[in-house]
Amino acid sequence: MTTPELRFDGRVVVVTGAGRGLGREYALLLAARGAQVVVNDVGGALTGAGTDPGPAAAVVDEITAAGGFAVACTASVVTPEGGATIIDAALSAFGRIDALIHNAGNVRRAPLAQMTPEDFDAVLDVHLRGAFHVLQPAFARMQHAGYGRIVLTSSIGGLYGNHQVANYAAAKAGILGLSNVAALEGAAHNVTCNVIVPAAVTRMAEGIDTSAYPPMGADLVAPAVGWLAHESCGITGEVLAAIAGRIARIGIAESRGVYRPHWSIEDVAADIDRIRDLEDPVIYPVVPDAHNRHIADSFALAAGGAPTAEDRA
Repeated sequence: MTTPELRFDGRVVVVTGAGRGLGREYALLLAARGAQVVVNDVGGALTGAGTDPGPAAAVVDEITAAGGFAVACTASVVTPEGGATIIDAALSAFGRIDALIHNAGNVRRAPLAQMTPEDFDAVLDVHLRGAFHVLQPAFARMQHAGYGRIVLTSSIGGLYGNHQVANYAAAKAGILGLSNVAALEGAAHNVTCNVIVPAAVTRMAEGIDTSAYPPMGADLVAPAVGWLAHESCGITGEVLAAIAGRIARIGIAESRGVYRPHWSIEDVAADIDRIRDLEDPVIYPVVPDAHNRHIADSFALAAGGAPTAEDRA
C-alpha cells in the first residue's frame, strides 16, 4: 500500500535563516510539496555580521524556477520590529501564515573565561530572542486562525553543552522552555510547537574536521522538520533529533527520587545514589500538564502517598 504524499498546498510557511544550509533545504522541500514560502535571511557572516540579500534571493529563484511560490525577506530576527516584518511578509504576500520554522543562527566561539558580554548577547539575540521575535507575532495570528505549526531549533550543544560555546548552549537550552510554553498555550487552538535538534555539515561546521563523518547532509534533517510543520503532525511539546540519518525523540526524565520529612546535608550524601537513580524514570509529557503533575507527585509523597502509574496516565 502506497503512503499518500504529505503536501502543503495552500499553506504558507516562514523559514528564518533560509538562505543557506539547513534552512535552504527546508524551504526547498516544503516549496516542492506545494507550500508558499517566505525565505528569510539577512545574508550575514557566520558571526552574524553584515548583510547580503543574495542568499535569500537565490533560494527564491530556485523555488520559482521549479514552479513554486516564494518571496524573500531580509529583515533581522534580532529586533521585535524585524520579527514583525518577517511575519508581515507572509501576510502581505500570501494572506496568511500556517507554519513557522525558526532556523536562523550565528556562532561566536570563545572559552567561557574569555567570552565577552557582547558575544554572549549577539548569539542569544539571534537564536533565542530571535525565536521569540518571530514566534510571538506568528503565534497570535495562529491562535486566532485556530491552526498553526511551529518548529524551533535547539542543538545537542544546548542539551549537553560543548566547549567554547556558552552563548550558543544557553540560547539553545532556552529554546526548549519557549517551545514548551507555546505548546501549552497553543494546545486549545490546534497550534503545535516542537523542537528540532539537527546536525548536518553546513557552514556552521567550519573549522571542524568532518573527514571521518558519515553522510550528514541537510537533506537527512529536512523530512523531520517537514513533518513537524505539516498539518498531520500529532505531537506537541516534544523534541526530535536528526543526525546522520538517525531520527530520535529526546525527553526530560526524572528519577523516582527520595522523600524525607526532614533533610540534612549528610542525608543528601547518604541518599545521593538513590536520588540519582534513573533506572525507572518518570517522564511527564509537556501537554497537557507536566508542570502540575510534577508538583502533584511531589506533594503526594509529602502527604504520605506515592503516586501510582494510573495517576500519571
